Amino acid sequence: MKPAMETAAEENTEQSQERKVNSRAEMEIGRYHWMYPGSKNHQYHPVPTQGDRAGPLSSPGCFECCIKCLGGVPYASLVATILCFSGVALFCGCGHVALAGTVAILEQHFSTNTSDHALLSEVIQLMQYVIYGIASFFFLYGIILLAEGFYTTSAVKELHGEFKTTACGRCISGMFVFLTYVLGVAWLGVFGFSAVPVFMFYNIWSTCEVIKSPQTNGTASVEQICVDIRQYGIIPWSAFPGKICGSALENICNTNEFYMSYHLFIVACAGAGATVIALIHFLMILSSNWAYLKDASKMQAYQDSKAKEEQELQDIQSRSKEQLNSYT
Repeated sequence: MKPAMETAAEENTEQSQERKVNSRAEMEIGRYHWMYPGSKNHQYHPVPTQGDRAGPLSSPGCFECCIKCLGGVPYASLVATILCFSGVALFCGCGHVALAGTVAILEQHFSTNTSDHALLSEVIQLMQYVIYGIASFFFLYGIILLAEGFYTTSAVKELHGEFKTTACGRCISGMFVFLTYVLGVAWLGVFGFSAVPVFMFYNIWSTCEVIKSPQTNGTASVEQICVDIRQYGIIPWSAFPGKICGSALENICNTNEFYMSYHLFIVACAGAGATVIALIHFLMILSSNWAYLKDASKMQAYQDSKAKEEQELQDIQSRSKEQLNSYT
């Protein structure tokens, strides 16, 4: 019994000594804060004693790590990236197939002479190559903007320790804001341009619906209802026949090329609109991220200067204590 009592007494003595050390450190920090009021923002956290230290079960587990990782995901940038990829994919894929179908309709029905629509065929072929380039560029650009969103979110939330912003990072964020703005304006033009074939095919389709209506079906006036594709300027006025009327026009509307091209142009126009919305979304995200990084850099500079001043004050205090101890 006696050794057990002596061991308990020694443990109580060690704990009381640790508490004395911590209380003495707290008194020193409190006296320092009283002498230098500007340093009160930096709170002192006492070192836990052996009885207060957490066990191995209290260490962060898999759930806490997953929550921390999910907190660093830029959800706004992720949504904008998915919307941008979807819009570009719809515009490029549907637009490419619709252009090929348009050339087939022109060659078979509106311009039988190849030389009349040779320029249009070259322009459409060039646009198809441009579509390949647009798809590749925006696939890469969307990934870059998503990575920039991860970088900015980590920098703002300080998820990875002392993750500091730099002037180069803020400059890159500003460059992305300008580039996204230019691309957004360009895609507004693409969206308006993609509505032109939709308007043309809608006029042809509405004319065919008039021909199919009971009021005009089977009458002599059906052959007087025509569509002149030359008035849109895509083929010259010398193209033959250039104008289709009556039942021949109805047969064109019933073909698979016309049906597919019309609906694919609608989907391509919708994809261009989705891309415009995604770029506007990206522009708002990048602007807010750039503002956050700018404020974070100012706060970081302020904290560094304040920490440097407090370190100098602590050095002065420690030297003064050493001098007093040497005198005594």
